[in-house]
Order: sequence, then C-alpha cells, then structure tokens
Amino acid sequence: MDSFDEIFGEVLRYCHRLTGSDVSADVRISESGYRMWIEVLKPYKLENNVAYLLAKNDFIKNTTMNTYGETITRAFEEVIGFPVKVEIMISGDSEEDKREELGLNEQPAAFSGEAKESFTFENFIRGSSNELAYAFCKAVAEKYDKENHSADDIDPNKVFNPLIIYGDSGLGKTHLMKAIESEVSKKHPELKIIYTTGEAFINELVRALEFKETVDFHEKYRNADLLLVDDIQIIAGKERMQDEFFHTFNDLYNAGKQIVLTSDVLPSKITKLQDRISTRLSLGVQADVQVPDFETRMAIINRKAELLGLKLSENVVRLIAEKLKTNIRQLEGTVKQIKALTVYTNESPSVSMAQRVIKEVIISNQPSEITVDRIIAEVANAFDVTPEDIKSNHRHSNISIARKITIYVLKEVKGMTYVQIGDALNKNHSTMTIHYRDVAKLLKNNKEMKETVDDIIKNLKEK
Repeated sequence: MDSFDEIFGEVLRYCHRLTGSDVSADVRISESGYRMWIEVLKPYKLENNVAYLLAKNDFIKNTTMNTYGETITRAFEEVIGFPVKVEIMISGDSEEDKREELGLNEQPAAFSGEAKESFTFENFIRGSSNELAYAFCKAVAEKYDKENHSADDIDPNKVFNPLIIYGDSGLGKTHLMKAIESEVSKKHPELKIIYTTGEAFINELVRALEFKETVDFHEKYRNADLLLVDDIQIIAGKERMQDEFFHTFNDLYNAGKQIVLTSDVLPSKITKLQDRISTRLSLGVQADVQVPDFETRMAIINRKAELLGLKLSENVVRLIAEKLKTNIRQLEGTVKQIKALTVYTNESPSVSMAQRVIKEVIISNQPSEITVDRIIAEVANAFDVTPEDIKSNHRHSNISIARKITIYVLKEVKGMTYVQIGDALNKNHSTMTIHYRDVAKLLKNNKEMKETVDDIIKNLKEK
C-alpha cells in the first residue's frame, strides 16, 4: 500500500466485515454502529506508530473512541502487521462544536494540567463500596489547606502518605485520583503536581534511557509536590522500572511530599514486586473500592444522565443498573450511547433502546478470543523471548522453559490435545506429554513460577 488513504480503506473493509452474521459475537459490531461512528472517519497521517484520523466534531470523536476504539486499533494491526496507537482529531472544516451541548468532552489518559470538571469529588457517587477510599482521598486533597485541621489534630501528611487505592478496573479509582488533582490544583496552583500511569512512567523512562535524558526524568519526578500514579502494578517484574520508582518514592517520601497510587489488587498481593517497594507501600494507608450496590449504580446512572442533559425514566435506569453490575465505565458508556442515539435519531430514550445499547456494551467488553497465537505471545512476553523463539529449535534455558510453559497453558486453557499442541509449535507430539508433566511438577514446588503462570492465564482471560 502506497498511502495512508489505502491503508485506512483496508481498515474500513476489515471493520465492515465484523458486521456480518458469520462473525463471532465477541467481536461483532452492528451495521448501524459501523455506518454512524467508523465509516464517517477520515484518514490524516501515520506517524511514529500513531494513526491519526479525523472526525467532524468532539461528539463523534469521543463516542467512536469509547465504543469502537479497540476495534479500530485491532483493524490497523491486522492490516499493517504491527500495533499502532489510534488518535482521532477534529477536522478543520468541522461543523459547530457540540462539546458543550452534549457534555462528552474526552478526558486525557494522562491527567496533566487543569483537571476536567467531570472528575471532581462533587461528581463522585459515594456508597458503601467506596466510602473509605473517598474519605481518604478527600483528606489528602484538603491537607494542603493550612487552615484545615482534623478533629483529632492528626497530621494527614504522615497518616495518609503514601495513599494506595486498590480494586478492579472500572470502579472509580482514577476518578478519585483526578479529583485529588482537580481540588489541589485549583486551590494551590503553585504546587508541582504530576499525574501519570504505570505504563506511561515506563514508556517515559525507556525514552529517557534511549535518548540519555535520565537527568531530566529524575528532575521531573523527584521534585514533585504531589505524585499520583495509576495502575502501579504494571511495573512489577520490570526490574529497571522498579529501581527507578523505588528511588523516586524514597526521595519524595523523605522530603514529605504526598504520593497517591492505585492498583488492581492489594499491593502485598502484587506478584514480582520488589520486597523493598512492598515495604514502603505499607508505610501509609490502603483502601479498596468494590463493586457498587444497586442503589449506587442507579445514582451513578442518574448523575451521568443529568450531566448530559438526558432524561431517563426510572424503568430505563433500573434496567441499566440490573444488567451492568461490575463496571462503572460500562454504566457511563451506556448512558453516553443512549444520549448519542437520542441526538441522531430524535427518539426518546426507551427500554427497548436501552436494551439494544446494553447488548452492544456487553458484547464490546467481552474478553477477546484466547487463540493459540495470543497464548504464545503472552508467554513470550512473560519470559522476555519472542513467539518465534518458542516455535524454534533453540535450546537456551529461557526459551526452553517458555516453550514448556506454552505447552502447559495450551493444554490447560485451550484444552488442546498433545497432537494439536505439537502441530501448533511445529514439534513432535510425543514429547508434549513429557513437557506438560514436567511443568505440572515444577509448579507444585516453585511458588514464583506458579505465580508467573497464574498471571499469564489471568491476563489471557481478562484481555
């Protein structure tokens, strides 16, 4: 393909094929969804592994990314053969911006600069599932107000530092982090506040090492007044990254600077996290966020609808709350899509409309099919080898153990026969039984290896 226009044409054809009735339900998209949100995009450029597309307005941009972002990203990878990041920009000849009308402003992945109004303590719906986490985050945000004192005259700088909020994805951890930044930045603009994610921290350090800019990296992070890091568990198992975080943490903590972290599990349960980091994370307080109860889910739906200027009947609200129970992002995404349909179809929100949207949300959030290639890639990543290494005849110890673990996972997760596994890895099936038994025996006696294999299987089932 000679141009990005041609590449994007193939991407559109790939996405349109996903509307067919012969496509599995976990990846299928609706014909109307394709026409309304994907086909309307225009190609702009492919630069530094980022595919830039154009949308007419913020409304289309946000709805497309929220609902079909993963589908479009997967389509690009299939077409060009390597992963790219997809970004949608607003075209210069766009129609009048509907941002304020619809209230669908996109939030940045890395929350730097002025916090968005939707991520505040006032807009956070509290319930029994998150009350303690909310209280701790509020205390941290208010500690910068010198006129504020707790009832017991306890120094919150010592009690709540570091503060770790943990729980499953989509339950409001990031909202609380951004609410802290929002409140502190408004009251104390003189403070240096850094919000980042574990993944962004890693990528930034890799770039700093590559371009010999580690001094600037240290200067940025180790001089922060308030450091907020989302999904800290991502650095686990990455020794260089953990070393850097450890020293950053030490410098800030010893200087009395506030640190707030989120994790998908209790920090002590993060496998492959250095003991010295786990010890330091235990210096402060930890609070979990759990799945919201029915009343809290209804309150979240009503609040989101109110922010979008959308009137939903109690029947519609109850339906959404009953069907979507474990993820706040799904609740918000459903309300946004209902808003989109009311704008573009002039229909009033109804139970039948909500049922259609809920079905699409559930389908789009189902884990991807666990294929042989996905398993091989996941194991290769865990052992720092390539999928080609696993399929090769190399006998290096690291490659050999990765190959044996692959055999074990293929048998356990996919239920494949030894003949099928041998064919998939281009190996003699007679040795597959021996390797599987070797791994099963190894996992009974090697706790660290068992944790690694459990992580691989967990990642496969959740993605």
